[in-house]
Amino acid sequence: MITCRELYDFILGYQSGELAPSQRKEFDAHLAICPSCVNYLDSYRKTVALGKAAYTRTEEPASGQVPEELIQAILAARKKKARRLDGEGPFS
Repeated sequence: MITCRELYDFILGYQSGELAPSQRKEFDAHLAICPSCVNYLDSYRKTVALGKAAYTRTEEPASGQVPEELIQAILAARKKKARRLDGEGPFS
């Protein structure tokens, strides 16, 4: 039977269906007795799905509008950093 470490090493092949039938059988047998690896596989699947969803293209173009609050927050952070670098911050 495979170990947890081996399961981690072959998880991509398992997900993609590229494992040989005998390897897949061992993988499934390990999952049948190891709740930690079942949880790991579940989180792996969710991570892959979220990653794919994050890069899914939409047909809508970006608006080009940057919220004013974001602009002001960036400018304020830059001013604060500049003051620290000039020795005007709380740690000078």
